[in-house]
Amino acid sequence: MPHHLMNLRHVPDDEADEIRALFEEHGVRYYETPPSRWGISMGGFWVHDADEAARAKALLDEYQRQRFQSQRQAYEQGLARGEIGGIGSMFRRYPLRTLAACLAIAAIAAISLLPFVRIG
Repeated sequence: MPHHLMNLRHVPDDEADEIRALFEEHGVRYYETPPSRWGISMGGFWVHDADEAARAKALLDEYQRQRFQSQRQAYEQGLARGEIGGIGSMFRRYPLRTLAACLAIAAIAAISLLPFVRIG
């Protein structure tokens, strides 16, 4: 019976490529189903037997722990350099685009709430 190892929905291409390379490096006999274009099927990595699934899950757990640490470190370095931040940093970097987006959000909210305001 097939064992589902990992869902591929919302997985970046670089992460999927690294997992494929990890499985190839360790000789994991896996197969892959791609996610559908419309988001109906999730796609993923699969194996056929339980022993292979246990070995692959152990490899995936270690890989994901390392990836989390490296991504967290990259995020913290971006924060320290001022490249990543909230709305304040967006206003500093792209003032017109951020202001236009805020105005568009306010206009959409106003149009959406207008029927309810007129009722009262």
